[in-house]
Amino acid sequence: MRNPLPPVPTSLLDIEVAGDLRRGAPTARLVTAPADDVESEPLEIGGVRITGKAGDVQTVPDDGARWVAGLGDGEPKQYRKAGAALVRAVNAALADDVDHGGKAFRAVQLVLPEEAAAEHVTELALGLLLGGYRFKVTGEDPSPSVRTVRLVTGDTAFGDVVSRASALAAATALTRDLANMPSNVKTPAWLADTAARVAGPRVEVTVRDEKWLAAQGFGGVLAVGGGSARPPRLVELAYRPQGASRHLLLVGKGITFDTGGLSIKPADGMHLMRTDMAGGAAVIAAIRAIASLGLPVRVTALVPCAENHVSGSSYRPGDIVRHYGGKTTEVGNTDAEGRMVLADALAYGIRRFSPDYVVDAATLTGAMKVSLGLRTGGLFASDSSLAASVIEAGARVGEKWWRMPLVEDYAENVRGEFGDVRQTPGGPGGITAALFLREFTSGLPWAHLDIAGPARSEKIYDEVVPGATGFAARTLVELAASLA
Repeated sequence: MRNPLPPVPTSLLDIEVAGDLRRGAPTARLVTAPADDVESEPLEIGGVRITGKAGDVQTVPDDGARWVAGLGDGEPKQYRKAGAALVRAVNAALADDVDHGGKAFRAVQLVLPEEAAAEHVTELALGLLLGGYRFKVTGEDPSPSVRTVRLVTGDTAFGDVVSRASALAAATALTRDLANMPSNVKTPAWLADTAARVAGPRVEVTVRDEKWLAAQGFGGVLAVGGGSARPPRLVELAYRPQGASRHLLLVGKGITFDTGGLSIKPADGMHLMRTDMAGGAAVIAAIRAIASLGLPVRVTALVPCAENHVSGSSYRPGDIVRHYGGKTTEVGNTDAEGRMVLADALAYGIRRFSPDYVVDAATLTGAMKVSLGLRTGGLFASDSSLAASVIEAGARVGEKWWRMPLVEDYAENVRGEFGDVRQTPGGPGGITAALFLREFTSGLPWAHLDIAGPARSEKIYDEVVPGATGFAARTLVELAASLA
């Protein structure tokens, strides 16, 4: 019987760079839209008027091309949108052909415009690779999909560009795979074991169990995971290339399901909490891609994995929890569990590995969704240079970040009355959560990425499909490249 679970990692399509068209293979073209201030005759192919609008894919009579995809004004980001829309249109056409008894084609060729440069091809490749992503747990055979796209161009140097974009897309797709996996499968042990399996030969992986966590004093992870029959784990991933002079510590929230604990969540949105480990997934996928690209920077990644559940052994509001290293936290709301596990991992990672930079990623606060919506990540940082590097890295790979303030006026709110710090102090939720985490960073250059908004989507846009988006993985890879 066929395993209903999709494979992890997902197998993405192949992109080839070719110098000429292949006879008999379906072909697509890319066209820009006419500028608003320029009078020109509308482009027509076989009687079909072509809009050129970004992401608008039209089927045309066979006149050297079966599909025409619009590029809008031709900016790089529009290539990503066009590539994603095109691969979805091609897959729909392939399924329709098969349904009507036609022969399944598995390759399509795409003619690149002469003006396309490396940044355009990078965005196009990301769209092509990710726009057709699917995740479905089913006993049925998967729908047919295109397996190869041939980019027809006179510039053979684009092969290296496509190879790098493929590594970035694979990181996004793996993040989606891990976050989409249902939580009846995705226990802390499953996430840890899967990370070890997919990390690749250049990444050393160590999985720490609940006994080790207790012996080392990971009170935050043990408190959050204490209400579940599925015990917590800590995943350590290490990439140590020879000659690396800089060391980046990545920490990702790995809550494999979040009921909210005793401070239980409303039922309406709880099913989405299978993606509450999207930050941890991004960290796992990022270090895998960093190693596969051979980037000359040392990277250590930590993912504290736990299930926040409700039982007689759940931690309680009013508890005082002792973290790794000794600092204590007054618990105010058991649904603020992400910062509890991150605090342990940050303190441990900094003391154990002495990194130069620290970046954490987490679906941490609903406040960020209110502040920035669903397509922009919140960035908090103790170091302006690191903050700028994150924003610039995201811009190069199609992920938007907005720097939020670490308002010192609220820092006093984090100070505890019965413990060292308060878990849920008063004030703006996203800012105070970041200020709480800062208490565990030992003054190092540190950035906190709150991805509660863009980590999941309910609709299609650009290269994103419903479900986990894979947001932050590409930024972390590109950040590591910039630090190297």
